[in-house]
Amino acid sequence: MQIKQFEIWIADLNPQIGTEPGKTRPVLVIQTDLLNNVSHPSNLVSSLTTNVKKDLEILKVHVRDGVANVNQPCDIMMDQIRAIDNKRLLKRVGLLPEELSNVVKENIKIITDID
Repeated sequence: MQIKQFEIWIADLNPQIGTEPGKTRPVLVIQTDLLNNVSHPSNLVSSLTTNVKKDLEILKVHVRDGVANVNQPCDIMMDQIRAIDNKRLLKRVGLLPEELSNVVKENIKIITDID
């Protein structure tokens, strides 16, 4: 399976520990395609939630229903970035548009304080 940066996948995130998002849910692939193209065994992702919080612009990136084939409004949880084994990725959903990919990049810079 070919995985690409800024694709949304369904992933099995169980078991959940503490405040980690659990269950089977969409995730956004954040990892660079430099690693994805060499069949790196894990991936850096950020979970999506349908618990939309429009007032948290840095911690959440809002995705409208229909965008990238998501079937309801959701938020990319920028404070929930984690590495997962590629075996947790079950099904490709869609590709985030460039406009939202750029917002994700900017928010990663802000929350990590990296230029």
